[in-house]
Amino acid sequence: MPSTFLDEWKNFLERIGVDSDAGDAVKGYMDDVRLWASYRGQTLARTVRGMMYYRRALEEQCYEDLRNGQAYLGGEEASRSKAIADIKFTYVVSCQLYGVHKASKDSREKGLYENILNLMLTYPALRIAYIDEKEVPLPNGKMEKQYYSVLVKGHDEKKCGIICIYDNANIILGIVSSLAWFMSNQETSFVTIGQRVLANPLKVRFHYGHPDVFDRLFHITRGGVSKASKVINLSEDIFAGFNSTLRGGNITHHEYIQLGKGRDVGMNQISNFEAKVANGNGEQTLCRDIYRLGHRFDFYRMLSLYFTTVGFYFNSMVAVLTVYVFLYGRLYLVLSGLEKSILQDPDIQNIKPFENALATQSIFQLGMLLVLPMMMEVGLEKGFGRALAEFVIMQLQLAPVFFTFHLGTKTHYYGRTILHGGAKYRATGRGFVVLHAKFAENYRMYSRSHFVKALELLILLVVYLAYGSSYRSSSLYLYVTISIWFLVFCWLFAPFIFNPSCFEWHKTVDDWNDWWKWMGNRGGIGLAPEQSWEAWWVSEYDHLKNATIRSLLLEFILSLRLLIYQYGIVYHLHIVHGVKSFMVYALSWLVIVIALLSLKIVSLGREKFVTRFQLVFRVLKGIVFLVLIGLLVLLFVGLDLAISDVGASILAFIPTGWFILQVAQLCGPLFRRLIVEPIGVLCCSCGTGGTCRGPCCAKFRQRTGAVLWKIGPWDSIMEMARMYEYTMGLLIFLPIGVLSWFPFISEFQTRLLFNQAFSRGLQISRILAGQNGSGSKRD
Repeated sequence: MPSTFLDEWKNFLERIGVDSDAGDAVKGYMDDVRLWASYRGQTLARTVRGMMYYRRALEEQCYEDLRNGQAYLGGEEASRSKAIADIKFTYVVSCQLYGVHKASKDSREKGLYENILNLMLTYPALRIAYIDEKEVPLPNGKMEKQYYSVLVKGHDEKKCGIICIYDNANIILGIVSSLAWFMSNQETSFVTIGQRVLANPLKVRFHYGHPDVFDRLFHITRGGVSKASKVINLSEDIFAGFNSTLRGGNITHHEYIQLGKGRDVGMNQISNFEAKVANGNGEQTLCRDIYRLGHRFDFYRMLSLYFTTVGFYFNSMVAVLTVYVFLYGRLYLVLSGLEKSILQDPDIQNIKPFENALATQSIFQLGMLLVLPMMMEVGLEKGFGRALAEFVIMQLQLAPVFFTFHLGTKTHYYGRTILHGGAKYRATGRGFVVLHAKFAENYRMYSRSHFVKALELLILLVVYLAYGSSYRSSSLYLYVTISIWFLVFCWLFAPFIFNPSCFEWHKTVDDWNDWWKWMGNRGGIGLAPEQSWEAWWVSEYDHLKNATIRSLLLEFILSLRLLIYQYGIVYHLHIVHGVKSFMVYALSWLVIVIALLSLKIVSLGREKFVTRFQLVFRVLKGIVFLVLIGLLVLLFVGLDLAISDVGASILAFIPTGWFILQVAQLCGPLFRRLIVEPIGVLCCSCGTGGTCRGPCCAKFRQRTGAVLWKIGPWDSIMEMARMYEYTMGLLIFLPIGVLSWFPFISEFQTRLLFNQAFSRGLQISRILAGQNGSGSKRD
């Protein structure tokens, strides 16, 4: 913090009378230092101080009114103005853990309690609301926990009902990071012009966790505000708005105060927030409240409801699915030969108007229209010239890359919630923005949501480019695929572009060692996903454990698309000599069978020999490798296999292998749903069958799971999955490693991420240097 606000830190040291060179002397003023840092970060102290300025303004205004009045108060204007300000102004802050911290014996938690207590003593108009827990004896002698809502003023406590009040927010740290600036502009447009339009004329404003004041009497006489389910009602705030509207209420928007607010300003923090909101919208899509609102609204209000709630996420998912449908359709046309026959039609020659139409469309596909509300709000507050300048600066700071990346976040988590459910709360935090996230952390977080999907699109584009000849002589291919190439680039590399110090060589080496160690750590039982790849791989498919048969079958049907590559490409190989028989496709599966047998032999050898007979295990792997090389030589010599066939076969069999992995993950839940649970219904003594969690069914589930593990090639599947993960990680890490060789890349990234800080003269280089030195343990 002193590096960020260097001049203010020097002024602070001068005020407390400490020399800037005497570092130990500051330790005697830690309370003052703590407040100084809190007033410049995303903290409660800063928010409270900002709110209390309004009480001070009321007090000053009252004092001047009393002095200028006709009545003489005998010098009591100051005390009278304070009393009137106390009547007019009270600020309530909800702190759920205040009672826990107060009763705790831990020094850190006790310090948190004392800090909040000091705030209340400093600002008498501040109130802290929290839930207190007490044990009350029952008539039967047992103790029961009872909970009370408590409102605290200094040292006084009293029970009462609580209404939480917050205000319009700007993100505090937007002055430092580009990501924070993007989110600050987005948040500002949403809580200002967005809320105004939602309230009037659309009449579809709900509760969004912003400065909303509830009519307590209205809600407690109509069933309350809260919902019972923490999964369906993950976005509990908007369901309060649903309840109000369904029960005849009207939600308006009034702007009073604008103040600073803590917000997610790191790439991973923002992704967690977007994932949480997308999960919540998925559950809203499936809930009854949206259904009832849609039936009770008129047509225009129903459309407004759709496009301002779940419709935005549904349309985002449809936009991404359209890319898949388009590319798979082009893949079918290219591999089946239909495209060639169409192009040979003499009636289809002049397609220049179609090229121009696609060129116009590709501009709008970059998502520029989503920036319009942001530009309108900045234009209204600061002028449209300033709005245009900020828009240009955002493009130079790769804002399209950032927002395109989070389009994938919204699509993945919204679609998975629609398909399987299982939404959950994700803690985001309010950390500072200069912490470096390791490659392994980014890989764990974005592998399934972005990397896998981007690599699938990349293979589609490569196959389409290799086998399609329709657009090579015109600019139509560029117009059609440029936005998709941009999408692939964003989904693969945006987490690293916006990761501080990602292209510093020593950080790159540390990230590589950490990721390689994490990938090679075997044994997933009892380990956290951050410690072992196997534990992470299992945890990534936890959402399938409680999935329904319908969703599992739909997942299987969607996975069938991955077989199109092999079915189409094998008929274009030089080795088949133009044969179109189905036996060519059937024989191509021998490659998959040989690969699985090789993995099975290696996994059995590791299980039998790796602990005691290392040499035998290495000889076994050498024999398997030589056999595979011999088969490949035989194909080259005896069956006229071409070099181009090898590359084409890789493009054909990689998606097939991933299909096998997907199906293997579905087999466990399907086996439990179709076999274990029906048998459990017949065998369970308590009559609950598969839903029983008692000892009567525990052994049955354990035994069936052990049988399923023994009869299936799960160890080979896991080794195959590890090989895929190694390949994906190497493909993504290779450009990062190459760029880390050039020092100017790291300097350019620092300027890109912290342009606002450079513009304000902040010492970002000193912050990063301090983080690299002191944050190594954390990293």
